[in-house]
Amino acid sequence: MFTSLQKTVGTSRLVCGFAFFLLPLHSTYGDVSYSFPEEMKHGSVIGNIAKDLGLEASRLSARNARIDTEGNQKVYCDINLSTGDLIVAERIDREGLCGKKALCVLKQELVLENPLELQRISLHVQDINDNYPLFNEEMIDMEIWESAAKGTRFSLEEAHDADIGQNSVQRYTLERNDNFVLIVDSNTVELVLEKELDREQKRDLKLLLTAMDGGSPHRSGTVVIHVTVLDANDNAPGFSQAVYKASLPENSPLDTVVVTVSATDADEGLNGEVTYDFSHVSEDVKKICSIDRKTGDIRVIGTIDFEEVSTFELRIKAKDGLGLASYSKVIIDITDINDNAPVIYLKSLTSPIPENASPGTEVGIINVQDRDSENNRQVRCSIQQNVPFMLVPSIKNYYSLVTTGELDRELVSHYNITITATDEGSPPLSSSKSVPLSVADVNDNPPVFEEQSYSAHVTENNKPGSSLCSVTARDPDWRQNGTVIYSLLPGEVNGVPVSSFLSVNGDTGVIHAVRSFDYEQFRSFKFHVVARDNGSPPLSSNVTVSVFITDGNDNSPQLLYPAPEGNSFMTELVPKAAHGGSLVSKVIAVDADSGQNAWLSYHIVKSTDPGLFTIGLHSGEIRTQRDISESDSMKQNLVVSVKDNGQPSLSATCTMYLVISDNLAEVPELKDVSYDESNSRLTSYLIIALVSVSTFFLTFIIVILAVRFCCRRKPRLLFDGAVAIPSGYLPPSYAEVDGAGTLRSTYNSDAYLTTGSRTSDFKFVTSYNDNTLPGDQILRKTPTDFAEAFDDSHGSPEVGLSIQ
Repeated sequence: MFTSLQKTVGTSRLVCGFAFFLLPLHSTYGDVSYSFPEEMKHGSVIGNIAKDLGLEASRLSARNARIDTEGNQKVYCDINLSTGDLIVAERIDREGLCGKKALCVLKQELVLENPLELQRISLHVQDINDNYPLFNEEMIDMEIWESAAKGTRFSLEEAHDADIGQNSVQRYTLERNDNFVLIVDSNTVELVLEKELDREQKRDLKLLLTAMDGGSPHRSGTVVIHVTVLDANDNAPGFSQAVYKASLPENSPLDTVVVTVSATDADEGLNGEVTYDFSHVSEDVKKICSIDRKTGDIRVIGTIDFEEVSTFELRIKAKDGLGLASYSKVIIDITDINDNAPVIYLKSLTSPIPENASPGTEVGIINVQDRDSENNRQVRCSIQQNVPFMLVPSIKNYYSLVTTGELDRELVSHYNITITATDEGSPPLSSSKSVPLSVADVNDNPPVFEEQSYSAHVTENNKPGSSLCSVTARDPDWRQNGTVIYSLLPGEVNGVPVSSFLSVNGDTGVIHAVRSFDYEQFRSFKFHVVARDNGSPPLSSNVTVSVFITDGNDNSPQLLYPAPEGNSFMTELVPKAAHGGSLVSKVIAVDADSGQNAWLSYHIVKSTDPGLFTIGLHSGEIRTQRDISESDSMKQNLVVSVKDNGQPSLSATCTMYLVISDNLAEVPELKDVSYDESNSRLTSYLIIALVSVSTFFLTFIIVILAVRFCCRRKPRLLFDGAVAIPSGYLPPSYAEVDGAGTLRSTYNSDAYLTTGSRTSDFKFVTSYNDNTLPGDQILRKTPTDFAEAFDDSHGSPEVGLSIQ
């Protein structure tokens, strides 16, 4: 359709036929101008703007290239992002856009981002011959007096052609006739009477007037001139001014008189009555102004908007009563007032923006426009306070919205940035726009536990899989950056991996026991739980968890003295002279548990003489309740029960064998009542051993007898609360708890009665109580001898007595 393109800076060339020029013009200020004909088809190429501006066509899409305009004006062209061609996007009608203006220029803008770049584009729309010349009326009625002299001129209304220049009306032709010729000059079209009219010969004439433009091909329009021949009206009205000028502020109230036109007619009567009317004006102008047919007042009947029309022309016709007319022109200039507030356009916005964006990061582009003129369109932009953003002026009316500080999504995740634009009119007008901006999360916060440390208390012998406690960590980040996973930090408890004791639920943080705990093995331990988020890279923190194992009553009391039955046979010697309250012996027991589970109480559950002996409830000391009498049986058996304070309570029992005698020589042969014939072989071995050392024992018996004669008359029994316990019977893990039934250091002497050898050893130590007997005596007998003594047998076993 178009055969050539040409830049104004290059060498022009002429295109014949119906070809037009597309002229890309580069201004000295970086503007690009193109000249092209109106009514180009949609998608037609105007020029290659990328080439003309030296841009890379491949970068247009990445830089979000687009064509923009001021305000709400239409965008008549677009850019092909692949080729860089500037193409027609909307129908371009020069007459509708510019009317009769000789120069029709559309202002468009090429906007590029990254970095922001603005190129102004001027589109010069060239007229094509697409309109016919038109007359205002289909027929022109004229009444001419027959008295009109030869050479009389009659003005005709010009034809109107919306095109301009060569395409507008260039010449007129009049149908051949006998009376009139047509004279056309630069301003008027006149019908000249060449031959006088004769009303008696011809009452009216019809002449065909043709108007032709200069386009190629030519276009023409016709009108019929109907001439009615009258008598005697030979003067047409005359205006006082050829051109009237007026200034009108926009938004003037209705019925405001803009200007008054005036015309007079030298004729009298009906021939001199002048009426006014619009000659050739557009329908839009008729909606704004009206003219009084009699007075010539032009008034405002519609809204006057400077931004729509800044000036317009009116063609006024004055006609007398018999049809003679003359014409004048009215030019009205519209003056601007500050009636338009600035308009804020958000051209681009990066949302969401990562919270770790550095200060100065551009997040949006703002364009501010004001349709008013001069100072009324000067705009200042500001942004609300207390937000980490600011507006930086860029090109023309463009501003960059940039960050001014660090962003933190956990503090503020969304901003509504209010931008205010104020013009410099009087009074000033302003407008605001809210720009929503979201902050995207980055993984910049590690999980934080709710507590500095955690502690859990669990009773020993717990069930495997039971929960001990739970830990909770919070991560203020979003989605996977804030999703917390729990795990155990590798470590050991008593040389064993902590994972063998505990496990943690990775989602809930609940800590479970993998196996049962034993308070007697360890009472507490510590481990670490790690909370890790799912960010990239992940962040983590850990917390210390202390586990305290509470004791359960799972250990029965253990007897240290006397030894449990079956291990040894122990017999204590009680002097006949013992008074009530004298310490006879002591039952010593320990409990591997702790606390109240290890609080022991002692009870005599069975005795030969229930009223003779009593035992301390918590000390285990066996004392006489009354003085020993002659009627008391020499052999006394006490069955003692030791109970702990646990729930439920656990217990152990032992048998204490007591012999009431002042002189060891008086002690009959004793026999272990618990002795079983099945153990006779072991007893025989022990008797042989005793015989082999009998000489040694006889020596000690003599020494003991000598000592007894030297002692006080009233002997004290054994020791006062101090039963000698060999260290081999005390488990190394037992603690020393005073008053709890466990061993005290005052009882740690160097020997006690037999340790399970089937013999009975009596040891006498110095008492720490005045109510106990002095002396240090040991009676050694075989189990058979003790059994015989308690069975009242009359054997005469060997007795060995030693003093230590």
